[in-house]
Amino acid sequence: MTNQVAADKFINDLERVAQVRSSMSVCLSRLADTINQAELAGESSSGKLSLERDIEDITVASKNLKQGVFRLLVLGDMKRGKSTFLNALIGENLLPSDVNPCTAVLTVLRYGPEKKVTIHFNDGKSPQQLDFQSFKYKYTIDPAEAKKLEQEKKQAFPDVDYAVVEYPLMLLEKGIEIVDSPGLNDTEARNELSLGYVNNCHAILFVMRASQPCTLGERRYLENYIKGRGLTVFFLINAWDQVRESLIDPDDIEELNAAENRLRQVFKANLAEYCHVDGRDIYDERVFELSSIQALRKRLKNPQAGLEGTGFPEFMGSLNTFLTRERAIAELRQVRTLARQACNHTREAIERRLPLLDKDVNELKQRIGSVEPEFNKLTTIRDQFQKEIINTRDTQARKISESFRSYVLNLGNTFETDFLRYQPELNLLDFLSNGKREAFNAALQKAFEQYITDKFSAWTLTAEKDINAAFRELSLSAAQYGASYSQVTDQITEKLTGQQVRVNPAATPEDDNSPGWAKWAMGLLSLSRGNLAGVALAGAGFDWKNILLNYFTVIGIGGIITAVTGIFLGPIGFALLGLGVGFLQADQARKELVKTTKKELVKYLPQLAHEQSQTVYDAVKECFDSYEREVSKRINDDITSRKSELDNLLKQKATREINRESELKRLKNLQEDVIEQLQKIETAYSNLLAYYS
Repeated sequence: MTNQVAADKFINDLERVAQVRSSMSVCLSRLADTINQAELAGESSSGKLSLERDIEDITVASKNLKQGVFRLLVLGDMKRGKSTFLNALIGENLLPSDVNPCTAVLTVLRYGPEKKVTIHFNDGKSPQQLDFQSFKYKYTIDPAEAKKLEQEKKQAFPDVDYAVVEYPLMLLEKGIEIVDSPGLNDTEARNELSLGYVNNCHAILFVMRASQPCTLGERRYLENYIKGRGLTVFFLINAWDQVRESLIDPDDIEELNAAENRLRQVFKANLAEYCHVDGRDIYDERVFELSSIQALRKRLKNPQAGLEGTGFPEFMGSLNTFLTRERAIAELRQVRTLARQACNHTREAIERRLPLLDKDVNELKQRIGSVEPEFNKLTTIRDQFQKEIINTRDTQARKISESFRSYVLNLGNTFETDFLRYQPELNLLDFLSNGKREAFNAALQKAFEQYITDKFSAWTLTAEKDINAAFRELSLSAAQYGASYSQVTDQITEKLTGQQVRVNPAATPEDDNSPGWAKWAMGLLSLSRGNLAGVALAGAGFDWKNILLNYFTVIGIGGIITAVTGIFLGPIGFALLGLGVGFLQADQARKELVKTTKKELVKYLPQLAHEQSQTVYDAVKECFDSYEREVSKRINDDITSRKSELDNLLKQKATREINRESELKRLKNLQEDVIEQLQKIETAYSNLLAYYS
């Protein structure tokens, strides 16, 4: 596939998805308006059907769908050609290579009719708009200055949260948004800044370099922050063209093939484990050899130029498949589920209403009174599920906070082995030299920062797996409670109407008559709450990982590092000085360094474990509390709406004469209008599936 064919197909597919999103958004909006207008009309006829929850959910979903984008997070060490890659991807020299590596400014690139930048601050100041040249001038610093700031543990722009660059590019206009992060080989605080965006992105574009295959820093980052977290990562091996240039004889095809194959073996050995999905090896769909500078040069000369041999056609084809076929369809399936649910709720409410139109006030009161025991059963189901969530919350909060405490206390036992790969190259003469002692201390402190953040990350992965497992269990419980709840609501309907409820035994959980709150609790309706990135846990429709992230940053890795290094750097210095100028054996000096570091670290661990385990407890508790609050609210809303639906009819019966024929016509029209919008959504979704089949 030529580059232009790949690029055109990508743009066309993005446009197709954008059109389907737009049409579904319009249908959802009309669906909400139709139901809302019917509810207003009901106030002067047989009463509202109490469909407020459906109106709210589909209105939120419509808005989110209209604003939906595919968000890509670009990660990579400094000097890997991230900006060159991005410029080649968008076809314009938009991000000069001297901008991002030298700032702490995370940049969000999105569509705008005019080229402009908005700086968002973290200190309460109003956002500041700049033209692009002013942004580059104000927020670009010399690499040497950036390095100096890093050593001094200062940020270049401490008051800046992130920058939004708007640009009138077709790729962005069709729904792509790119988050360009600072280099990974930066301060740990900046690494955390990048990690904070991971959960809100559809995919990670991890940029590497052929001339520096899988560095220690890259392997460390992948192992500690990507592995096991269920993230979709595209690995882009940049500057592949330089493999030829590094050969003594660039025209020796045999030597070139051998050099490239050796490189491929290195990358595959290090990246293969990140390219398995559900037991399937998708390495060829996730790892790409790119020549970004060649691609950029060609596109700057001719935007329509073919990019064969640069790796871009293959990469864009794979990214296209992932975004428009896999992710878009998964998100739009949720929209369809939501629309089906609203349609079913409307139909069921109408079916309950019609047989009751002929009943007089006394008989209506009698029938409503007869279902009071069933309503009590609904509240019992709510209380049982609520109790299970709270018990799970308490168990997990205790278990995970105790896990944190034990993990921290055990760091001393494994420190001597674990810290070996972090400690800087030790030249005792450097340390004894006053001029180089500061640099040695800085290197040692950075090594300890990396050790602490990596160990902490390893623990959070364990915690996340435990929480995931707990929510999966709650998801199964939600399905069971939902089935019991539906049985009771069917009994209510049968008692009220005198007609048996028909149930489809072959319906899937997505399409069955499970109550809306149960579908939400099972994670089938996360889109209705605005989680467009789709990174929600398997058993709940909210992004619990962001709750954890917000709390865990409060634990303050930086504070731990500062406290511990502040304590042990002095004693370490004295220990090393005590070795004497004549003691130049590096191995012995390293052992002394590790021994002294461990001694000082162990002193601080009990205090750390005690102080921060409560923060961990609170974080885990809040994850489940958020879930419980939303589940309980949705169940309460459902019970209340069912009671209100009956009370509304009774009130109208008691105060006015209801024209049965006009009411039958009104409710029939409502059902037809709702079905019409649902059919449009079904058609749009089916057409998209057919296009990709």
